[in-house]
Amino acid sequence: MSFFISNAYAQSTTDILGSSSFLGQYGFLILMFVAMYFLMIRPQQKRAKEQKAMMEALTKGAEVVTAGGVLGKITKIADAYVTLEISSGAELVVQKNAITTVLPNGTLKSL
Repeated sequence: MSFFISNAYAQSTTDILGSSSFLGQYGFLILMFVAMYFLMIRPQQKRAKEQKAMMEALTKGAEVVTAGGVLGKITKIADAYVTLEISSGAELVVQKNAITTVLPNGTLKSL
């Protein structure tokens, strides 16, 4: 009856590369986290910092573009909101976060 029972052998402690060190076992995982940081997290933090600097530098009279594509000139600035003059006599109140780009002065007159 012993021919139905197979022998049990211990598994080796080496991985595919043939090393059993910490770096050999977790090196790929560490490399993936480093790559994700430099390819995804760091650029996003850089863009957020640039956006924050642009929001703090907004001044009355600056020409801007909103996230919805509306072009206007800033007439009033509050803590969270900005009033834009989109045409003579027509004003629009938008959140500061909705402003995506500051245009060079004189851009609205050329359109």
